Amino acid sequence: MPTGTVEDGRLVVEGTRIAATAPENARVIDVSGHWLLPGFVDLHNHGGGGASFTSGTVEEVLKGIHTHRLHGTTTLVASTVTGDMDFLAQRAGMLAELAEQGDIAGIHFEGPFISPCRKGAHSEKLLRDPDPAEVRKLIDAARGRATMVTLATELPGGVDSVRLLAEHGVIAAIGHTDATYEQTVEAIEAGATVATHLFNAMPALGHRAPGPIAALLEDERITVELINDGTHLHPAALQLAFHRAGASRVAFITDAMDAAGFGDGRYMLGPLEVEVSKGVARLVEGGSIAGSTLTLDRAFRRAVTVDGLSVEDAVTALSANPARLLGSYDTIGSLEPGKDADLVLLDADFALKGVMRRGEWVVDPQLG
Repeated sequence: MPTGTVEDGRLVVEGTRIAATAPENARVIDVSGHWLLPGFVDLHNHGGGGASFTSGTVEEVLKGIHTHRLHGTTTLVASTVTGDMDFLAQRAGMLAELAEQGDIAGIHFEGPFISPCRKGAHSEKLLRDPDPAEVRKLIDAARGRATMVTLATELPGGVDSVRLLAEHGVIAAIGHTDATYEQTVEAIEAGATVATHLFNAMPALGHRAPGPIAALLEDERITVELINDGTHLHPAALQLAFHRAGASRVAFITDAMDAAGFGDGRYMLGPLEVEVSKGVARLVEGGSIAGSTLTLDRAFRRAVTVDGLSVEDAVTALSANPARLLGSYDTIGSLEPGKDADLVLLDADFALKGVMRRGEWVVDPQLG
């Protein structure tokens, strides 16, 4: 996996790809004093621009996707929240069409196979144990476009469902879980490879009962999701994850809901009402954090200006690692000839100035 920073470099785009040599009469854009990064890849995103990926129309879902593209996310996995099984299967069919068109990279089912003890902003009455037959129903409904399923693997059927997902090439993610350390290790051995928003919706790290956090951080097979919005994680927790797992095993996600890129107000997350105030989303009833209003350009800027990460480590967490998890690192995740021309342009202060997706400007920098 290539890493590093090139100063005073040149990048050539021809058609939809990054090219090794420039064509004649190419348009030249001088971005001196700026940062040019690979497009961001979001593995876990429930919506944005006022639109929900769980309940919105096709037009609304496309609006949500576009909202995140305006903030540098050129590849996005659409996440659903807990709902009735038949409804989720129907949504999977609709989202699969968008994946087939190339609008999204796949579907992530977060719920209903999660713990009522760690449900977060999910409707408890719709939760269910991860019966492998029901897990199979959802991945079949997704027509090969299911990317990830979040499970509380300690529940009846959890480990068998992990094996099922692994056999079908779908990421089994451990999250919204009340598992012990030992139960988490068992799920990892069965094929789980991702920790859904590490630290959130799981038991805290304990010195006698280390729980899932210790097991997920210590195993080299696990990629840990982190929501770097300043609300979900204390900076020390983020630093702990980076120090223990290393930059090669961290994926920044948004876990965004409808309000991302839209504003404060009242929203619905599945059947639950959410109040967004000063950019923080919480359930109206109970006050649990209900996803985020984060965009990945903000996650990047916070990583390098507040958390003290290097640009290289932040890019790895925002682009290369999630691309690798999706099995798409041959086409996205870094700036190399032959890959998709997915680019993010930032100024010297890491503010977003331009976004290109597959050779077309989504946000045109208009710098010359």
